[in-house]
Amino acid sequence: MMYKNKKIIAIIPARGGSKRVPRKNIRILAGKPLIAYTIEGAKNSKYISRILVSTEDKKISQISRKMGAEVIARPKKLTKDTTPTIDVILHALNFLKGKEGYVPELVVLLQPTSPFRTSEDIDKSIELFMNTSNCLSLISVTEFENPPFWALKVEKNSLKPVFGKKYFRMRHQDLLKTYRPNGAIFIAKPETLYKYKTFYTSKSIAYFMPVERSVDIDTEFDFLFAKFLITHKRKTVKLRL
Repeated sequence: MMYKNKKIIAIIPARGGSKRVPRKNIRILAGKPLIAYTIEGAKNSKYISRILVSTEDKKISQISRKMGAEVIARPKKLTKDTTPTIDVILHALNFLKGKEGYVPELVVLLQPTSPFRTSEDIDKSIELFMNTSNCLSLISVTEFENPPFWALKVEKNSLKPVFGKKYFRMRHQDLLKTYRPNGAIFIAKPETLYKYKTFYTSKSIAYFMPVERSVDIDTEFDFLFAKFLITHKRKTVKLRL
């Protein structure tokens, strides 16, 4: 509990105009709006002191407040498909500073499209960040399911290796282990975000998460897969009981 009294905020960006999965942030997943999983995870954290949802959408605002989160009204100019998430984060920080004079010690970005991220993941990532000297940010990652070294491109109607033929002669276990951001957790201090305008810095550290907790809902298939995982987990629990 050494970070219990620190000002550590969770910012959840949740616009209403998602295209590939319409209204996905409040779409019902196994009985709850998708955003509910992230708000609950933040509420159950030992260290998060405030939970803020940035949105322009009335229904998202209503659901978020009902669940105990604060809402920051996002201006229309920050609701486009091309709007960088960092702009939304900086707007939230500027809003808090301008309205309340409040400056958090740590910012935890939690995207609502990661329903399997747990409060334990949040707490462990905060502890890792706070206990690692000289780091500027933390990003949650998971191992690539397939080695990127086996990537192919189409050139003159033929398949060509992106990184060279030698990798296709190598076994999976002999290749360098690589990771991808899973979109679940990003952590940095406000001064880092203002300076670099990103969570990706030369001193970013990794919080490793297993693939089963790294589902990032961006398509209809992702949504169906998440539903399957939750249903399967519930059935397994019932069988154990």
